[in-house]
Amino acid sequence: MSSLRKVGNLRSVRGLQKVARLTRRSPRVDLSHPARSPLGSSVVKCVTYRKGVRQTAERDGDLVEAVAQVRKDDDGFVWLGLHEPTELEFAGIAELFGLHPLAVEDAVHAHQRPKVERYDQTLFAVFKTVCYVEHAELTATSEVVDTGEIMVFVGREFVITVRHGRHGSLGPLREQLESTPEQLAQGPAAVLHAIADHVVDDYLDVTEAVQADIDEVESEVFSSTGARTADPGRIYQLKRELLELKRAVVPLARPLQVLATQPIRVIAPEIQAYFRDVDDHLKRVTEQIAAFDELLNSILQAHLAQVTVAQNDATRKITAWAAIVAVPTMMCGIYGMNFDHMPELRWRFGYALVMGVIATACVVLYRGFRRNGWL
Repeated sequence: MSSLRKVGNLRSVRGLQKVARLTRRSPRVDLSHPARSPLGSSVVKCVTYRKGVRQTAERDGDLVEAVAQVRKDDDGFVWLGLHEPTELEFAGIAELFGLHPLAVEDAVHAHQRPKVERYDQTLFAVFKTVCYVEHAELTATSEVVDTGEIMVFVGREFVITVRHGRHGSLGPLREQLESTPEQLAQGPAAVLHAIADHVVDDYLDVTEAVQADIDEVESEVFSSTGARTADPGRIYQLKRELLELKRAVVPLARPLQVLATQPIRVIAPEIQAYFRDVDDHLKRVTEQIAAFDELLNSILQAHLAQVTVAQNDATRKITAWAAIVAVPTMMCGIYGMNFDHMPELRWRFGYALVMGVIATACVVLYRGFRRNGWL
C-alpha cells in the first residue's frame, strides 16, 4: 500500500488497487503465440522511458508506481501493452489514465473500423492488422488473410496498446524503438507513428504474398489445359480474401490523413510529417489491392470465356457427328419401310449402290467439317 499512498492524486484508490493487482502478476515476457501471459493476465509489458531510454524499475511492470513517477517528474512516458483485456481487467487502467468510456468499450470489445478519435487530452486510434496465412496449396476454402486489431491510447505521458488477435505482436517493434533512443525521445506520438508504420508495412508484405497466389492462378488459367483444370472456386476465394484485406486497408486512409494534416495536441508538427510518409505507403497498398481486384475479375472472365469456348467446341463436334450419322440413318430408314414396290429393292446392285452413297456422303461431310474446324 506504500505505492498507493504516493499517488493520492490519481483518481480513486479503489481503481489504483485494481491496476496494482493486475500489473504485479504480469510476467517479464512479450509473447505473440500464445499472446496472453502464462499467468492469465492481459498485461504483456509495462515499461517507462525517459529521454528515449528504457528505465529499470525495482518491480518491472508496476504500472501505478511508474505512472506516479512520470507524473511527478513530468518527464518521459509509460508504454503499457495489453492483449485482449476483459472489462474488469481494463477498468482500473481506464480510471488511472482517465480514458473515455466509449473508447474503453471499443478497446475491450474490438471489431472496430480503423479510426482516430480525440477525447480531451487523449487520442484514440484503431488499426486493423493483417497476416498472410501460409498454405501448401491454394484451394477453394483456403484462408489467405487473417486480420486482427491494435487500439492505441496516446496521452502526454502514456501510450496504451490493446491488441486483439493471435498475430501482430509489438515486441519486435518495441525492441527496434529501444535501439533508436532518439526516436523514442520524441514521446508517445513517436510510438503511435511507429505502430502505424509497422501496420502498413505488414500490409505491403501481405499484398506481395497475395500477388504470388494471384500469379499462380493466372498461370493455371492461361495454360493449355486451363479450361479443364482451372478451379473457379480458387479465384472466388482469392476475391473474398482480397475483400477482407481491403476492409482492413482502405478505411485507414482517412485516419492517417487526420494524423498527418490536422493539428492534434499530443502530436508535434514534426511527427506529422512522418505520418504523411505512412499515408503514401498506404496509398500504394490501396492501389495494389484495386489492381489485384481488377486482375482477378479479368482472370475470372478469361476462365469463363475459355469454358464457353470449350463448350462450343464440344457442341460443334457433337453436331458434326450427328450430321454424319444422320445420312445412313435417313437412307436406312427409307429402305426399311418394306413396301413391295420400292425402286431398286429387287436390283442386284441396289445394296452396293446404297452403301456407296452412304459412305461417300459421310466422307464428304467429315472432310467438310474438318476443313471448317468442327472436327
